[in-house]
Amino acid sequence: MYDLPTVNNQITSFYKKLVGEGVFPLSVGGDHSITYPILRAVAEKGPVGLVHIDAHTDTWDEWMGSNLNHGAPFRRAVEDGFIDPKWTIQIGIRGAQNSPEGWNYSKDSGMRVIFVEEFRELGVEGVLKEIEKVIGNGGCYLSFDIDSIDPVYTPGTGTPEIGGLTPFEGQQLIRGLKAKKLVGADLVEVSPPFDQSGNTALVAATLVFEMLCIVAEQISDK
Repeated sequence: MYDLPTVNNQITSFYKKLVGEGVFPLSVGGDHSITYPILRAVAEKGPVGLVHIDAHTDTWDEWMGSNLNHGAPFRRAVEDGFIDPKWTIQIGIRGAQNSPEGWNYSKDSGMRVIFVEEFRELGVEGVLKEIEKVIGNGGCYLSFDIDSIDPVYTPGTGTPEIGGLTPFEGQQLIRGLKAKKLVGADLVEVSPPFDQSGNTALVAATLVFEMLCIVAEQISDK
């Protein structure tokens, strides 16, 4: 039987040790529920900003009797003061929903939500300008869900949504964060059983490499 609170505490405990030793937490999931306990460790001294690239807001509440699920990490993080919704931007949001609960929570709490239609209007450069407006010079965490990328490129995920970003747009967004004060990052929701071609793993690994590059550049500039 899964014990989600215990697993979350174990994740937080592990990441607190990393952060305490000055290690930059760059993580690969796993579903999106892992981000909440990581943020709990990263934001121990106060809330951080969030750049969240995803097809879904992940600000729903309970699912199957648990509030520690992959659709709720950022709602929990706001409630517990680990991220500031005014310093949060969600990019690429789309997909058919049977309830607007997540969308409403994000917008009502003060998050900047860029649905994929607006992403197309603004383009990558316009979206990077919006990130600058929201995040500024504050510390921020980057969370990248692979389902933000269109499933024609990344079918190996549990909740694919058509009409998404291209891998190159994902690369451009990550590269555009090189001047931001990143305090951690993750890439989540790759599901190997659904990734029969291996394309999803290739895209995910390359995006993590892009994250590693900007982190290395930031460290070398210190």
